[in-house]
Amino acid sequence: MRLTDPWVSDARTQAVCRVLTDVGYQVFFVGGCVRNALLGAPVNDIDLSTNAHPEVVTELAQAAGLHVVPTGIEHGTVTVISGGLPHEVTTFRRDVETDGRRAVVAFAQTIEDDARRRDFTMNALYAKPDGEVVDPLGGLPDLVQRHVRFIEDAERRITEDYLRILRFFRFHAWYGDPHEGLDAEGLAASAALSEGLEGLSKERVTAEMLKLLAAQDPAPAMASMFMAGCLHRVLPGTDSKALPILLEFEQQAGVKPDPIRRLVALGGDQIETYLRLSKAQVRRVIGLRDSVSNMRKLAEVAYRHDAKTALDVALLRGAMFETPLSPDLNDQIAKGANAAFPIKAADLMLAYQGSELGKRLRALEDKWIASGFSLTKEALLR
Repeated sequence: MRLTDPWVSDARTQAVCRVLTDVGYQVFFVGGCVRNALLGAPVNDIDLSTNAHPEVVTELAQAAGLHVVPTGIEHGTVTVISGGLPHEVTTFRRDVETDGRRAVVAFAQTIEDDARRRDFTMNALYAKPDGEVVDPLGGLPDLVQRHVRFIEDAERRITEDYLRILRFFRFHAWYGDPHEGLDAEGLAASAALSEGLEGLSKERVTAEMLKLLAAQDPAPAMASMFMAGCLHRVLPGTDSKALPILLEFEQQAGVKPDPIRRLVALGGDQIETYLRLSKAQVRRVIGLRDSVSNMRKLAEVAYRHDAKTALDVALLRGAMFETPLSPDLNDQIAKGANAAFPIKAADLMLAYQGSELGKRLRALEDKWIASGFSLTKEALLR
């Protein structure tokens, strides 16, 4: 089997490969780029694995006029930029010691050793610079069947890094067969070792959860994660039952996957405290949660926020309260989104000043909204 994607033969990428192969070193494409190419999925990053040590890679690349960035040199990784295109080049490695969160690694000499330290068989696929696929651990059949399976012993892989539990569910959501359940051994190991998730950093958990929820259909993986006792380890008080309903409503509304919207659908009063979200994401989580519960009309939500927020609220209410979407949903949202409050502060300045002016403006605005945006300026001023 051979990769034939244009990025494989790209002159910039081949220049990086030749830097190593011309002097006798091995170099392989590895991981996500190989996996995605074989699945026909987009390839966003090019990772290379080699038996050359990072200082050698750096010396050879710079001698060839390529720019090198020591992005992870303590772990054997440098980024080689060729024609503006970055390539992450990592020396073959093997784990020497692990504590469930990080690993002490040593350089290895064989592709088999390098493959065994990876998480899933579908991620331990390599390809030579000419695109010929190399499968040192027999992961190709799993990829063809879209079967996410840990390399060798599932419990051992997890205890090396407990984040792999979340990756197990995330990879099933993105690459697993939607008609097949999760790998039984991997699911059992994830359930048995779920307590280890509590020792992970919020940053790592957040990154995995948002990627999982960004999948086209994360509902089966999330349901398994909940049943295995893993979801409450990272997001206490949440539940996956509303997620498949939300996905159905998203499809009806023709909206794209949105991990924050889906995160809110999991429930939980303080979900944002368990994750390391950006300030904007936290504001959105709190805003959506409050708007779902306060039951303001969608037109008012659209007026006070925007049309997108109102649609998110409608989808979430439908999913969380198990009610169908209103047939005039779009009209309700458009009515509020296009409304313009007819009163300006200057209209009230003769009668009100300071804080009283603000209070009067808000009172009139509330009255105008309650009228369905129908009261005119003259009626409000009277």
